[in-house]
Amino acid sequence: MYHRGLAASTTISFADVRSAHRQIAGVAHRTPVITSRSVNDRTSAEVFFKCENLQRAGAFKFRGAYNALSRLSLDARRRGVVAYSSGNHAQAVALAGRLLEIPRVIVMPHDAPAVKRAATVGYGAEVVGYDREREDREAIGRRLAEERGLTLIPPFNHPDIMAGAGTAALELIEETGPLDLLLTPCGGGGLLSGSSLCARELAPSCRVIGVEPAAGDDGTRSFKSRTLVRIELPRTVADGAMTPSLGTLTFPVILENVSDMTTVDDRQLLRAMFYLWERTKLLVEPTGALGAAAILEGGLNVKGLRVGVILSGGNVDTSQIASWTAIATAV
Repeated sequence: MYHRGLAASTTISFADVRSAHRQIAGVAHRTPVITSRSVNDRTSAEVFFKCENLQRAGAFKFRGAYNALSRLSLDARRRGVVAYSSGNHAQAVALAGRLLEIPRVIVMPHDAPAVKRAATVGYGAEVVGYDREREDREAIGRRLAEERGLTLIPPFNHPDIMAGAGTAALELIEETGPLDLLLTPCGGGGLLSGSSLCARELAPSCRVIGVEPAAGDDGTRSFKSRTLVRIELPRTVADGAMTPSLGTLTFPVILENVSDMTTVDDRQLLRAMFYLWERTKLLVEPTGALGAAAILEGGLNVKGLRVGVILSGGNVDTSQIASWTAIATAV
C-alpha cells in the first residue's frame, strides 16, 4: 500500500535532542561504549558499540518514554497514559510511569515475548492484550484514550519519543568523536530519526544507515521511493521491528538526514546476535543486533572506517534460543 509523498520537513531538531538529554539526565543510564578486537579484525574497521541493551528496562526506549512522560502536565499525569507495544516501549512506559507515579495502560499482542510482558506487569502497568493478526493496536489505544481520558504515548511517532531516542547517538558521538558511519536498527524510525539529527550536527561527514529485517523492509522501500510505504505485518525474529510502516513524523526526518537503508534476513541477524554473545559477552536481542548484522553478516563494507553501532535492546526471550539456533545454523 502506497501513500502520496510527504513534504520534507524536520519535525524535531537537534536542540530537541539536547533538551531531552537534559530532561533524562540522572534517570536514564549513560550506557557504556565498548569495542571488540574480534569485531575490528573481522570487519577491518574500528567499531564502537553503544550498549543500550544495558539501559533501564533493557532498551533505548526508556530514553524517549521518560522524556515524554516527564513533560506531561500535572492533570495529564493524574489521568494516566496508554501505549501500545510488542515489548520494549511497553516496558519503558511502564517503568517511567512508575518512577513518575503516572497510571499506565499498555496494549500488547498476545504473542509478545513472555519476558517483555512479565517485565511490563512487574513495573506495575495494566496490560490489555490483543490479536496482532486480527486487531489494530493503534485503534485499541485510541479507544482506551478516549474512554478513560488517557494520553496516548505511541512507540515512535511522537516528537518527545524521537528526541529521547536520539540521546543514545548523542552520547555515542560525544564519547567517540566524529564517526564515518553510524548504524541503527529501524522499526518505526524513532531511533533512526533522532540519531540522524545528532550525526548531522556533531559529525557532518558521518553517513547514517538504518537497518531493517528483510521481512519488514517498509522503511527501505519508503526511503528508496521517497514515498511512505505500508506493508502487511512482517514476520521476523526481530519483534521490535515488526512495524508495517515508518511514522508520519519520523519519515521526513529520515529522508532529510539518513544516507541509506539496508536489510538483513533472520539467519544473518541471528548469526550476528550469537557472535556478539560469544565474542563481546553482551546479551543483545535480535532487534538490537540489526546494526551489527549489517557489517558482520550483511556484506556492508566498512574497511578502514570508524563505525558506530547502536545495540538497541537486550530483552532476550530465552525460550526462543533453540528455535533461533535452528534458524541461524540452517543451510
